[in-house]
Amino acid sequence: MRPGGPGGLRAMLIVAGHLIVSAADRDRYVADCAEAVVAARAADGCLDFAASADTAGPRRVNVFERWETRALLDAFRGGGPDDGLRSRIAAVDVAEYEVA
Repeated sequence: MRPGGPGGLRAMLIVAGHLIVSAADRDRYVADCAEAVVAARAADGCLDFAASADTAGPRRVNVFERWETRALLDAFRGGGPDDGLRSRIAAVDVAEYEVA
């Protein structure tokens, strides 16, 4: 953890939730996210970034991101997943949380 304000806490933006994809495609989908995960972790302002297969839901992909600021997230994200990944998502339940 990077040091921050009092007690090591810092302001950040958290993006967390899950995607629903085909059960037959879930593990391949997660593997195909690896390039985006590596790129995000190298991006300015990224504190953490993960996409992982859920241990109980065969169609569920958990997502978790921490960013220093909204502007840095937006600069990295652009339009979000590419069309190849986006077309494989059946449903999205992801929220953003600002931590002060």
